Amino acid sequence: MATTSLLGAGCGMLGDPVKDHWESRTEFSSCGEVSLAQGEEIQKQAVREIVCLRRALKSGESAELKVTHPTVEGDPIREYYRLTPQGGLEVYTDSTDDRYSDRKWSFAECHTPEWLAEISCGQ
Repeated sequence: MATTSLLGAGCGMLGDPVKDHWESRTEFSSCGEVSLAQGEEIQKQAVREIVCLRRALKSGESAELKVTHPTVEGDPIREYYRLTPQGGLEVYTDSTDDRYSDRKWSFAECHTPEWLAEISCGQ
C-alpha cells in the first residue's frame, strides 16, 4: 500500500506549483491571444497585441497576452506574458504538451522588460 502511494506521488499527482500559481493569479486586462505557425515571428504576427502591452507599460497599467507557438516537432508551447502594475514582466510557460520536454510549467520575471526584438526579459 505504501509503495503505491509513493509511486503515485512520483508520477506528478502532487501537481505543478507554477501551474497552480498561474491558475490562482489575479487576472489582468487581456491584450488577446496569438497563435503562431512554424517559423512565424511574434513581432510580425502580434503587432496589435504588443502595442497593447507597450501602452499598458507606458501608462503604468497591468495586462496579459497569451502566445502559442509550435516546437520544431510541432508540439504546442503556450506562453503567458503578464505586465504587472509595477512595470515588471512575468512569463509563464506551459510545456505540458511538448513530448520532448519535462512537460512542466516554468516561470521567469524581470523588472525592466525589453521590447525591441520581441517580448522578453533581457539577459
